[in-house]
Amino acid sequence: MGDRVRTRVDGRVFEVTLDNPKANAISAAVSREMNEAFIRFRDDPDLWVAILTGAGDRFFCAGWDLNDGAREEPDKDFGPYGFGGLGRMFDLDKPVVMAVNGYCVAGGFELALAGDIMVAAENAEFFLSEVNVGLATSGASVSRLLARLPRHVALELLFTGRRMAAREARDLRLVNRVAPRGRAMEAAREIAASIAAAAPLSVRAEKQMVNLLGGLPPEEADRLEAEGALTAKALVYASEDCREGARAFLEKRKPVWRGR
Repeated sequence: MGDRVRTRVDGRVFEVTLDNPKANAISAAVSREMNEAFIRFRDDPDLWVAILTGAGDRFFCAGWDLNDGAREEPDKDFGPYGFGGLGRMFDLDKPVVMAVNGYCVAGGFELALAGDIMVAAENAEFFLSEVNVGLATSGASVSRLLARLPRHVALELLFTGRRMAAREARDLRLVNRVAPRGRAMEAAREIAASIAAAAPLSVRAEKQMVNLLGGLPPEEADRLEAEGALTAKALVYASEDCREGARAFLEKRKPVWRGR
């Protein structure tokens, strides 16, 4: 990684910090660095959950670096998985926790939506400013926004660029928790530790089911399962961890997960 994307491994947890002063904006070059970081996370079997945050306590991410956009021939190579390395990583089967520590703007908000769980500092603000700077939100981000917020609220954010404070985001269930200023990462680490303590294959199976079955009627979900679409769930029941979980329960001890 470069100086603008810092990574840290803490046991099974992989931390990614966007550190691009002043506003943690993402140029194409920074985006490629973020792609590298999340590819590493995806491919390393010893890493079970990731956290993404921004350096400092004012900006999570201000979105696309408009210094790129103002050029005659802007660099549009954002990396194989798109802006920020997560937007198009649809095959990622491990959870990502977002620690939103300040302004979460435009592409930064879209990046946060690409995660699974979101924690916000009390000073965080969310807004999609694309319509105010002559840009447009990605299709995947619109889909994610509509899945997380009531339709009329999502439309207001998309059409006006209105700012949403952290507590409103919590009240509308956009974010899981609101933490004091400067402590979003602390809250995100608490959640990540709980995920890392769970059986990793089971967590991946749950994420696959959410991605494949979310929004489907029960009958359709059951049909897909009967047809063998839930491949990660099948791995769970054939795994050593499945047997270890049963043994640990009977022996009244904590299980030792091996991810196999």
